[in-house]
Amino acid sequence: MDRERLTYYKDKLIKEKKRVNEAIEQLNDNDMTKYNVDIASELSFYDNHPSDIATETFQVEMGRSLEANETSMLDKINDALKAIDEGSYGKCKKCGKDIEEERLEALPYAENCIRCQQTISAERTYNSTRRVPEESVLRPLGFGFTHYNEGEIGVDAEDTYQMVQMFDRNKDITGYHNEDDDYVEEVERISNQEYKNQLPD
Repeated sequence: MDRERLTYYKDKLIKEKKRVNEAIEQLNDNDMTKYNVDIASELSFYDNHPSDIATETFQVEMGRSLEANETSMLDKINDALKAIDEGSYGKCKKCGKDIEEERLEALPYAENCIRCQQTISAERTYNSTRRVPEESVLRPLGFGFTHYNEGEIGVDAEDTYQMVQMFDRNKDITGYHNEDDDYVEEVERISNQEYKNQLPD
């Protein structure tokens, strides 16, 4: 690759590096990668609704995932800039051939040519021909009637429920809910008058 093209890709990589660094800073500035200090420093989460904690956990994990993605991209950009300095930029790491110009235009930090990348991607993705051994004995269960080969017995949603119900150790379904308590905890049953009666005169 000539010097002019190398300069062009170096400028492109530097701009991309700046964009990635700004994205990481923005994630950190918006506290998307950190838990709320006020909530995290409390001794008890009793007064915090579980859905609020779950929402915050989801947002922090999403922020950390985005940060990890940007950090990974930053590493690739730094490797590409290093390859320009060493004179190996634009060469496929797997086969050693030149990476296509179109690919470098779209991904200036690409490490492999299209053919090698397709091979790598195919190896990493889920291969439907190699299924887990359990699937050879499991049958698809669902709503509606499922037909199998002639001579086999079909299984519908009701049959599935009955099979699961055979393993239920609690035969008394009413034991799950006591209608008297209406899901009110003991501490919430204390009335204001009862509380006032407990106060010293």
